[in-house]
Amino acid sequence: MGYVGRFAPSPTGPLHFGSLVAAVASWLDARAAGGAWHLRIEDVDAPRTVAGAEDAILRTLEALGLEWDGPVVRQRDRGARYAEALGRLRAAGLAYRCRCSRREIADSGLHGIDGIVYPGTCRDLALPEDVPGAIRFRVPAAEVALVDRVQDRVSQHLASDVGDFVVLRRDGLFAYQLAVVVDDADLGVTDVVRGADLLDSTPRQVALQRALGLPTPRYLHVPVATHGGEKLSKQTLAPALDARAASAALAGALAFLGQEAPEPGPPAAMLAAARDRWDAGRIPRARSREITNRHGTAYPRDL
Repeated sequence: MGYVGRFAPSPTGPLHFGSLVAAVASWLDARAAGGAWHLRIEDVDAPRTVAGAEDAILRTLEALGLEWDGPVVRQRDRGARYAEALGRLRAAGLAYRCRCSRREIADSGLHGIDGIVYPGTCRDLALPEDVPGAIRFRVPAAEVALVDRVQDRVSQHLASDVGDFVVLRRDGLFAYQLAVVVDDADLGVTDVVRGADLLDSTPRQVALQRALGLPTPRYLHVPVATHGGEKLSKQTLAPALDARAASAALAGALAFLGQEAPEPGPPAAMLAAARDRWDAGRIPRARSREITNRHGTAYPRDL
């Protein structure tokens, strides 16, 4: 199988510089390998979707010259596939119903990698289907490890670091961890290139892949862009990319990724030059990286 990559933004607002860094890295890694690059809209968390955000994301990617292959995949259309995967986990005894509230879990006081570790209260209760609650994945007792192409070895003991995690929420929505695993497998993704803010989620995804008998792709997590020590995000009101300054935005993203910047010009020409010079080994080995004047050309002057 040849290289298959993807970019998977959430339609909770417009693309910002941090989004662009992940998009450019994944596009260049795929194109430099002669591979395919797909676009997936991660809208499984329907209440967080912002009207018009998806269209804005597509228009911005087009203006930046980041062309994708095939049709756009939308998680909102894929509920049946997630249900099928969940059914397989439950049939294998790897998922169970949990009635615990957030407050009850918080009262356990056991802090892990990503918040409070679920204490396993409902793990062996075999609660019936009519009990309101979520469904959790029964994590393995063994260590789950992988080697990231930038961040090196990542290892977690999920039982003590995370606990059994939710795959179907109390409100009936499928959880991100399950959805992304099924989506990547169905697309035939061989390489996942994304921000290091998702690095701690990766062992959970690997555990689900193994439980479902799905292949594990290679992973490459690029540093997260920060400003004043705070991660750029829609929640922190990071400014939207201005498609009229596409060349400057691309130059900033390439510099942030440690790549040799091509001559300023039309986005397609800059991306073609950057593709030919792409070297993942030059990406800084860090989970986050502060924006400097060298990277800030995609931003308003007063940021």
